[in-house]
Amino acid sequence: MPDHLLKPNDRAVYFVSDGTGITAETLAHSLLSQFEGLDLHEVRLPFVDTVQKAASCAQRIAAARVTTGVKPIVFSTLVNAEISAALKTSDAMYIDLFQSFIEPLETELGVQSTHAVGRSHGAMDKKEYRDRIEAINFTLAHDDGVSDRDLREADVILIGVSRSGKTPTSLYLAMQFGIKAANYPLIPEDFERDAFPSALLLHREKLFGLTIDPNRLSEIRNERRPNSRYAHLDNCKYEVAAAEKLMAREKVAWLSTTTKSIEEIAASILQEIALEKRGF
Repeated sequence: MPDHLLKPNDRAVYFVSDGTGITAETLAHSLLSQFEGLDLHEVRLPFVDTVQKAASCAQRIAAARVTTGVKPIVFSTLVNAEISAALKTSDAMYIDLFQSFIEPLETELGVQSTHAVGRSHGAMDKKEYRDRIEAINFTLAHDDGVSDRDLREADVILIGVSRSGKTPTSLYLAMQFGIKAANYPLIPEDFERDAFPSALLLHREKLFGLTIDPNRLSEIRNERRPNSRYAHLDNCKYEVAAAEKLMAREKVAWLSTTTKSIEEIAASILQEIALEKRGF
């Protein structure tokens, strides 16, 4: 929601960073998730790496304070003290995430931090970054069973019925952790044969299954193909039961995505098959 849509008593929340803002937003969401029933107007303000940009943000935050009559909440990961001071000139609640953690670490470690702007997400020459890009390309090339070439290079191969969450989970693993994640849909032909595709059996140790409640699956499929056999509840029940039967027989670990976020699904997969997180 743009700031001009703010109304009296709205609570504006700003995530301000000298980099992408991902760290500020992620940490802030972890904190805000502990408070139920909040209706927040959230804005990410990335690449605030000069005093001038910080002053402009402060003006925007001050305007929100006037419009809403309520103090905005500002989560900041600005490492430069001068830039951070320029931000904190308007009437708001400021939570300086770097100050909260960096200063105690400096004291404990006996070492001064670099205070380098954009360090957490800007290291484009790192091997980890190149690995992540390679993982994303691999995952896109092996989405939804498009290709079974080079599956030996996969770190994990996600299997499950259509619309059980394989693609978003695969992309999250690649983008966040540099994991080469292929995904392969289990289709009616597989259930009729009562067997996994032969290409998957060659890489059984890399398989991980996703399943989902049939009622939820029917809802999701109806959004894509309303009133189709594909989305009919009876068909969804059949496919889910057949997929779970196959995975159980082949001793493939699996979990239900029905009530889990992508982050929770990815964390469970990493833990289950002991994949190494790649530093992102």
